Amino acid sequence: MPPLVLPLRSVTIALLGLLVLPVAAAATEPGEWQPFDPGPGPVCADGSAVDYLERPADPGKVVLYFEGGGACFSAATCDFDGPDTAYIPSSLATPDWLAERGGVFDFDDERNPLADHSFVYVPYCTGDVHLGDATTTYGDDLTVEHRGYANGLAALDHLVATYPDAAELVVTGISAGAVPTPLFAGLAADRQPEARIVALADGAGAYPDDPVLNAVIGNLWGSAGALPDWPETEGTTVRDWGVPSLFGYAAAHAPDVTFARFDYAYDEAQAFYAELVGVDADDLLELIEKIDAGIAADGASVTRYLAPGSDHTILGSDAFYTLEVQGVPFVGWVGELVEGGRPADVRCSDCR
Repeated sequence: MPPLVLPLRSVTIALLGLLVLPVAAAATEPGEWQPFDPGPGPVCADGSAVDYLERPADPGKVVLYFEGGGACFSAATCDFDGPDTAYIPSSLATPDWLAERGGVFDFDDERNPLADHSFVYVPYCTGDVHLGDATTTYGDDLTVEHRGYANGLAALDHLVATYPDAAELVVTGISAGAVPTPLFAGLAADRQPEARIVALADGAGAYPDDPVLNAVIGNLWGSAGALPDWPETEGTTVRDWGVPSLFGYAAAHAPDVTFARFDYAYDEAQAFYAELVGVDADDLLELIEKIDAGIAADGASVTRYLAPGSDHTILGSDAFYTLEVQGVPFVGWVGELVEGGRPADVRCSDCR
């Protein structure tokens, strides 16, 4: 499963976030980010505790947000003290930092279709695109806890317990956090079958389904432990679980979920890491379109917004409000998703 990281540690940190979860949502003023202790279990790559955050608001509308960041699959990329390490302590993100972010985190912008939603924020500090379930040794003095899947489940379980009557649930994330969105949308459908669920993946559309690569990286991360026991996945192994295939399995299992993807056509971060693991990304747009066609061939209906340019992710930036392709504002397109619609595909014509 191809890693989703940004090339510089400083940029990776800029993509990081925290999950906020409340002891009791009714005990706090809506709109305040606050920490929550999920109890024993969740750990970061170095074994430290995960710092979760939550913003309680409307209990009937909830966002499960997976943060992006780095991916770790070797001694060099997993070195906690290395110059470009993928490891990011979840404590680096704070309520103040989240409050200063733009895009969907700007709750004062009347254009924000998620402004009144409660947010459960899943931090990313495990280097495994939220799909790991293993303790892996990469050297004599380097042992990594790839526990992103368990950490995500802790967040989902808390969401279900805190918002048991949620009628609307948006499962979303950027970069590395975009990868698990279809999987966790399917898991959410199991737990809250009456809710209307949207899965929106931002910035992970250029990673193909390669059985060899799936197995090599998936075995390092222990991703086999993150394969849900669904009838639709019976007989599959980690070789069968690439980034695109998550949409196919989740859509087959939870057909009422609305699945959506956003990408910049020539996303430089995705191109860099696709090539890092041996994927030909000379023409990233062609690669993305080929992957989209494969997802459709698997029977998954995924609505798509493809924007021109080489930026990486949009949900946490001001471009969330300013981007318009083929006359369709992205913020309006997301708003239609959130309101229960299924907007038409939007694809750039001059994608450079």
